[in-house]
Amino acid sequence: MPTDASFVFFADLGKLRQAPFFSALYSWAPRPQADPDYAQFLKETGFDYERDLDRIAIAVEKRGMDSLLFAVADGRFDRRRIAAYALKLGLCETYKGHEICSVPASDNSRKISFTFWRTDRIALTNDSRLVDLLTASQKNADTREWQTRFERLAGSPMFAVIRQDAAAGAALAAQAPGGFRSPQLSTLLDQLQWITIAGKPDGDRMRVVAEGECNADATAQQLSDLLNGILVLAQAGLNDSKTRKQLDPAAREAYLELVKGVDVSRIDRGETKAVRLVFDVTPKFLDAARAPAPNTAPAPAGKRAPKMGTRHK
Repeated sequence: MPTDASFVFFADLGKLRQAPFFSALYSWAPRPQADPDYAQFLKETGFDYERDLDRIAIAVEKRGMDSLLFAVADGRFDRRRIAAYALKLGLCETYKGHEICSVPASDNSRKISFTFWRTDRIALTNDSRLVDLLTASQKNADTREWQTRFERLAGSPMFAVIRQDAAAGAALAAQAPGGFRSPQLSTLLDQLQWITIAGKPDGDRMRVVAEGECNADATAQQLSDLLNGILVLAQAGLNDSKTRKQLDPAAREAYLELVKGVDVSRIDRGETKAVRLVFDVTPKFLDAARAPAPNTAPAPAGKRAPKMGTRHK
């Protein structure tokens, strides 16, 4: 993966397909409508990502207003048929010993270039520097920083690593519903240098481990206290008499089980301090998430949401 990336995602789809949790998740998730372009691609190349894709790693780099993507995928590919399909839409040429095929992206904003690294591995990008990305030196301080996180997560078949650019807090504030927005949480997240999220199936559930790393012990302490405070407020809200009336009992039980099962801890690694969040996503939670949200009346004018950040002992 390129070391100047801001985000890297990895999934071992071969392992995930074997997990009962993902079988349930696959049947639970809404199926997207068939894309005519993908249907034609499947017909001409014989490649079906649901069946033939084994592993994938994706790196995203922010460059100004653009997002550059670089991906490496392992699977079962018919190289001849895929190259023939690419020639219909774009071109294939040899550059520095690599056969590079380029085709227009679906929105025609950029070209997608790809090459076969080996028979069962393909690399692709919407950047014009595909060969440079393949041959770039991976021996520098950034490489060690990324590799350290990858090694910590290596036992998980699915994980994401985010190198901070002071945007996680703002993104959370923009996406969270009004009653759940916490400027203090956004500020603390923006002070993290790294965020990692890993998922590992365990029978019919998935264990999720999220970590935020920073250099300041005070920041880690504040974040830990705030997360514990949010969990206390969440339990109180789910046990509220009004919530009991509005929320389906099974959904309320699933949310309560999730909240009660969350473990918040702090890790001191010397130069970096981390806050770790561990919880399980269960079939009951998936069923609850699929249920329609209850209709709730807006809060009376003049009343404010409770301020987050109180330390709970």
